[in-house]
Amino acid sequence: MEYTKPLAQLIEFFQKFPGVGPKSAQRMAFHLLKMPLGEVQRFSQVLVSAKENIHYCGICFNMSVSDPCEICSDTRRDRSVICVVAETKDLIAIEKTREYKGLYHVLQGTLSPLDGIGVEDIRIKELLKRAADENIKEIILALSPSVEGEATGLYIAKLLKPFNIKITRIAFGLPVGSDLEYADEITLAKAIEGRRIID
Repeated sequence: MEYTKPLAQLIEFFQKFPGVGPKSAQRMAFHLLKMPLGEVQRFSQVLVSAKENIHYCGICFNMSVSDPCEICSDTRRDRSVICVVAETKDLIAIEKTREYKGLYHVLQGTLSPLDGIGVEDIRIKELLKRAADENIKEIILALSPSVEGEATGLYIAKLLKPFNIKITRIAFGLPVGSDLEYADEITLAKAIEGRRIID
């Protein structure tokens, strides 16, 4: 079926989102077109505002409107522990558990040679600098139990060995092949609680 050009462009844009196929994109496009004009304008303003105002924290690379971010600025956080996650969405999932009180380091991805993502493409170098510069006693690797997550965790653990810092990983109360963002709070809390040292 041929869509009128503005509708076709709208569907095409929605299809650019991860996990959104042609049918889902079509449903979203029709839903948007049924919304009142004022609501659509507010939605577009929220999109533009988010894009213009959200940046990466210069310390941990979390997404934030402030630099340093709210977590790095919070004096109540335990500054001797860093939890390493792949993406901001994983940080948010861990924060929802209310169990973890330390700092974070967001890698902004995991090593994936097949996708052309190497060591220089994620924030490993910055993590090593933090491990050297700060009074860090423990680094928790909270990476999804995927092939890429495992490879990234092992690589980071190897690089951190000379720093004499306790390196732990979250316990796998998480199903293999799943993403942290989809885990429930109790499973994540148990995983944080049951972390272990990497030999």
